Amino acid sequence: MNSTPFIHIVDTTLRDGSHAVSHQFTAEQVAAIAGGLDAAGVEYIEVSHGDGLAGSSYNYGWAKLSDEEMLKAAAGAIKKGKLTVLLLPGIGTVEDLKMAADCGAKVVRVATHVTEADIGEQHIGIAKKMGMEAVGFLMMCHMAPPEKVVEQAKLFEAYGADYINIADSAGAMLPEDVKARVGAVVEAVKVPVGFHAHNNLTMATANALAAVEAGATFLDGACRGLGAGAGNAQTEALVGVLDKLGYQTGVDFYKIMDVAEDIVEPVMHRPQVVRNAPLMLGYAGVYSSFLLHTYRAAEKFNLDPRDILVELGRRRMVGGQEDMIVDVAYQLAQKRGGA
Repeated sequence: MNSTPFIHIVDTTLRDGSHAVSHQFTAEQVAAIAGGLDAAGVEYIEVSHGDGLAGSSYNYGWAKLSDEEMLKAAAGAIKKGKLTVLLLPGIGTVEDLKMAADCGAKVVRVATHVTEADIGEQHIGIAKKMGMEAVGFLMMCHMAPPEKVVEQAKLFEAYGADYINIADSAGAMLPEDVKARVGAVVEAVKVPVGFHAHNNLTMATANALAAVEAGATFLDGACRGLGAGAGNAQTEALVGVLDKLGYQTGVDFYKIMDVAEDIVEPVMHRPQVVRNAPLMLGYAGVYSSFLLHTYRAAEKFNLDPRDILVELGRRRMVGGQEDMIVDVAYQLAQKRGGA
């Protein structure tokens, strides 16, 4: 099976997984998870607040640790892998990026809404000047047709991105949707292409495989699927499935399973399962990190969280509009006469 491409694994347990623990990772947990991932052979280990550098805030959720504390804890445990950070322009700044580099970050993934790659040009450029690997990360790709995704991917490529990541941030895509978008981008750009799945419709692993079939060579995952909404593709499952199909990842299957079971599972606040509200995220096409915010708003206003999510989907809310969840809940409660 030597003709099959090498698949680079990007583990997001310590970034997307932050959403699922309300951003309350401790330094000890960060070091243990990062060290375990590194020992298992994971190439890219992403560590940040769930909403990226500088995400700790009233709007997105306060973190137990500062970005610097998280990164230093991870950097001290990583010997071979690449410490990776996420940055959303408008939340994280160039100063935050410089701090991350000083803490040992080698890679930054610059994440924008699928139609807004242009706001990441400065961050990609500065990262490259600093000697970092820079990734153009397009979020909520279900909201744009393949030709728009291609247009935005080509912008990131022109800015100097080392690869383009296509994200199903709402877990709303089916395999044919993934193939259409990833395949179109693979055909249009010269840099590699990756894919970030969410499991809100239980499609995460299937969608990741669809991305590989369409030409993607980078895949995101999280141990035990720990992530926003119903979580991400499970890193340990991805490694096993890819191995069965003959793909090389450089990750030791037994070791990554042990990291998931012995290190990650004990820190989880709840099992990462597809309950009604996460299922509705995928069905309505709503940003996965809205989940816990929606649960809190539903409790406050005595609403069914599904009703809030349907309305958020109808209004085509995107990442960064978490503050609107309470407004929508209040308006629904007013209509119902419950407030």
